[in-house]
Amino acid sequence: MAQPRLTSYERLDGTEVRAVISYLGERIDTYLPRHPGLRAATEELGKVIDALLDRRRRAPVQRAALLWLSRVLIVVVVAVSVVAVAIAVRDAVARAGSIAAFEWLPVVESLINDLVFAGIAIWFLLSLADRVVRNDLIRRLHRLRSLAHIIDMHQMSKDPAALLPATRPGTVAGDDVAGDEVVSPRTMSVRDYALYLDYCSELLSLCSKAAALCAEESTDALVLDTVSEIENLTTGMSRKIWQKISLLRDAPRA
Repeated sequence: MAQPRLTSYERLDGTEVRAVISYLGERIDTYLPRHPGLRAATEELGKVIDALLDRRRRAPVQRAALLWLSRVLIVVVVAVSVVAVAIAVRDAVARAGSIAAFEWLPVVESLINDLVFAGIAIWFLLSLADRVVRNDLIRRLHRLRSLAHIIDMHQMSKDPAALLPATRPGTVAGDDVAGDEVVSPRTMSVRDYALYLDYCSELLSLCSKAAALCAEESTDALVLDTVSEIENLTTGMSRKIWQKISLLRDAPRA
C-alpha cells in the first residue's frame, strides 16, 4: 500500500487524482474491510475519474471533428445565402422598371431576413464545439453532485451518540427510563467510527477534485459556476462530518 506522490505542480493531474482514490480504497480494505458500501462509493468515484481521463484523451479528436463539420456547414450556409441573395437581387433589378418605390420594401425586408438567419446559423455553428463540450461536462458534474449526496448519506447513518458515555442505546439522552422501542446498539468501535467518517470526508474532497478536473478542460462560465457549487457543497458536508468526529473525543476508548 504505497502512498502516491504528486509530480505535477502546474495543473491538477487526473492520473494523480485516480492514484489517490486507489490508495484510499486500499486503506478502506485494510482498516474497514467490513464496510462494502463505502468501498463501493470509492470504486464508483474511480469510474467517474476513469471516464474523465478517457474523455480527455479523446477530446482533441472529437473537437477537431466538430470544428471541421461546423466549418463545412458554415461554407454551405454562406454559399446558399449568397446564391439566394444574388437571385433575389437579379430578379429585382430585372423588374426594376415595373416595380413602384413602395414595392421595394418587401424585397429589402426579405433580404435582411435572409442575412439575419444566415448570421444566426453561422453563430450557432461557430459555437457548436464549445456547447458540445459544455453539455458533456455539465452531465459529468451532475453525476459528481449525485455521488457527493450518496457519500453524505453513508455518513448520516453513523451516529456517534451510541458511543458517548452519557447516552445508552434504548434510552433518551439525560433520561434513565428506557423507551418503548429498544434500539440495537451499534457494534462499531470509536476507532471504526472515526475512520469511517474520516474516509467519507476524504471521498467528498476527492469529489471536489474530480469536479476541478472538469474546470481544467473548459473556461465556460456555466461549467466554472457548477464546479464552484460542487466545491461549496462538499465543503459543507465535510464540515458536518468533522462535527461528528469532534464528538468522538468524549467517547471512551475501547
